Amino acid sequence: MKDKIIIGTRGSALALWQAEWVKTGLERISPGIRIEFNKIKTTGDKILDVPLAKVGGKGLFVKEIEEALLEGSADIAVHSMKDVPTEFPPGLHLAAVCEREDPHDAFISGIRDGRARANSFKELPLGALVGTSSLRRSCQILNKRPDLKIGQLRGNLNTRLRKLDEGLFDAIILAVAGVRRLGWEDRITEILPEEISLPAIGQGAIGIECRTDDSFIHSLINPLNHPATALCVMAERAVLRRLEGGCQVPIAAHARLLLNSSHLIIDSIVGSVTGDRIIKSRIGGDPDHADALGVQLAENLLAMGAKEILDEVYGRDIPPVNGEISS
Repeated sequence: MKDKIIIGTRGSALALWQAEWVKTGLERISPGIRIEFNKIKTTGDKILDVPLAKVGGKGLFVKEIEEALLEGSADIAVHSMKDVPTEFPPGLHLAAVCEREDPHDAFISGIRDGRARANSFKELPLGALVGTSSLRRSCQILNKRPDLKIGQLRGNLNTRLRKLDEGLFDAIILAVAGVRRLGWEDRITEILPEEISLPAIGQGAIGIECRTDDSFIHSLINPLNHPATALCVMAERAVLRRLEGGCQVPIAAHARLLLNSSHLIIDSIVGSVTGDRIIKSRIGGDPDHADALGVQLAENLLAMGAKEILDEVYGRDIPPVNGEISS
């Protein structure tokens, strides 16, 4: 039995909040165990002057942490599930998915002359500049409001809110989960309904990755797994896996359990970069078939024309979106 474990994590405030949350849970489960952090800068953390969609590749926020797991300088990795690719390196796997926070997106309005620029997304002025680094978000909001302009917004949550407060944007879109976890819920102007912005796959959930052969770690972290969240995230990730997508592609999916957890519903969309085409589909069924339902939903989207949209995204450079501005 080990008396110390090392958590591999990114160094942002949100990543460290998540790692601390897992640490507290593990200390409650196994009093006396020593837990240390190995703070790791990932490729996604290093490249801040280029939109993620133009960087390309999968695992931009996990690859270096997974390398630490494989070489033994970390025993577990704590991730935001929306950043985790659907395939893992040999010897590693997803061992637990913790209970989910609200998975939706938050609309945060800028302030001008002491007043909010808009009290809701729909009230944004014509031609307003909205900050987001997500193609998933931008394609959906442009589909609803093609008059808006998208400004590229990278950096941690502190940086993004600071840029909003400096007047660089009329509004920004962030994940509700991250805003709440860092204590800024009062900044949220509106939690966006799914008909405006369907959440990212795995958004709001924390995943714990470890080596497949580490039985001690498995037994230690198993109590942190939340079965209902794990099942819903599995279904969403099945959609992503079949579509061969990553976290920088305009794909969204949200699964939820209904009727006392006896029925699973999954909604998903695939959108063009410019937002002029959005393909939507929904599927429901037995939660015991969560993975198969996710795959079938992806097949339905492909049959409806999603393949052509994704081929455009994967097959060429991402063009500027409706007056896209870097910041």
